[in-house]
Amino acid sequence: MLIDASTGSASTLNKVEWVDTHSHLNFKDFQKDATEVIERSLAGGVWMINVGSQYSTSERAVELAERYPEGVYAAIGLHPIHAIDEEFNYEEYKKLALSDSRRVVAIGEIGLDYKSEYVLSKEKQREVLLKQLDLSKELNLPVIIHCRMAHDDLIKEIRSRNEIGSPKITGVIHCFTGNWREAQEYLDMGFYLGFNGVIFKLNLDEVIEKTPLERILIETDCPYLTPPQEEGRNEPLYIKYVAEKIAQLRNITVDQVAEATAQNAKKLFQI
Repeated sequence: MLIDASTGSASTLNKVEWVDTHSHLNFKDFQKDATEVIERSLAGGVWMINVGSQYSTSERAVELAERYPEGVYAAIGLHPIHAIDEEFNYEEYKKLALSDSRRVVAIGEIGLDYKSEYVLSKEKQREVLLKQLDLSKELNLPVIIHCRMAHDDLIKEIRSRNEIGSPKITGVIHCFTGNWREAQEYLDMGFYLGFNGVIFKLNLDEVIEKTPLERILIETDCPYLTPPQEEGRNEPLYIKYVAEKIAQLRNITVDQVAEATAQNAKKLFQI
């Protein structure tokens, strides 16, 4: 059952039309109207995963997910840029994940960020990343990974952790901006690639055209990366613009992109 935005009542949706696999309605940008945006999205056939970047936003993601019987899910994790000034408490995050295991579908947003102002914290980022990869293995949850200017190191760390026995780490490289060689490395490890509004700014045509459709996820990263067709704050309903761009590049229909990526999300996140 989904919430009808116009009436506030529950209505049945025969199928999931879209899944925004990376949204941040748990951030302060949506503090005043998160419920309104969620219900508008659900009424438009868009399911979503709200992704934490700190413990506080991870808690908020779980809180939002618990309000809805389906269609709103949470990922919990400590973002690499916040790993600089916030300690990662393994047991607290584990406890949060287990507090509502049906709603927490991934560990994220985790990863490595080597942008100039964060590069001095490389070793701290690595330590926190490895702890969260271990948590994903213990809980058998996929990861949602942020990677900027650090693909070679990230690939090395995932491969190293996967040598320590089952289950293997799987998940999505969120907001993928790498090249085709890097994309192939992730695909070979069983990962999905997530695309959002950044595809309107960077030339990712080769990667989008060559990546198997069954390994593509679509996302908004709202409130960030608003597609050029809209202004102001991004939101889950704008996922359709990303699908349109992918459909254009692959010479297929938007419906094909929507159906395939929704099925991919359901498979990876077990929703």
